[in-house]
Amino acid sequence: MLLIHCPYCDDDRPELEFRHAGEAHIARPAADGEPGRAVADALYLRTNNRGVVFERWRHVHGCGRFFNAARHSVSDKFLAFYETGAPKPDLGNEVDLPQDPRGAGATPATVGFDPALSNAGEEG
Repeated sequence: MLLIHCPYCDDDRPELEFRHAGEAHIARPAADGEPGRAVADALYLRTNNRGVVFERWRHVHGCGRFFNAARHSVSDKFLAFYETGAPKPDLGNEVDLPQDPRGAGATPATVGFDPALSNAGEEG
């Protein structure tokens, strides 16, 4: 079970007390241009990066407030927690987490096929 730190309660609590609320730091579309397309993109298109992602979370079974978190999407390690409205934190070297190139949803289509990796663990 993950422990998530609520920056408002200033306490680490189990993940069951929280709800994921999507991607953080999404800007509203400008009024100029094609408004229908811009609104649709802002509502429905999200990045789905491998690596560090910035997310909104809500402490549903606690203070009930929303906050932001920086999390590594492959390892599920939380790197930072900060209040809503605060800028993205500078994570420095914390983002250099080791990862298996075939881990957590990776397929040959996403990482490329390497025959040396496909035969790992097999004896010839």
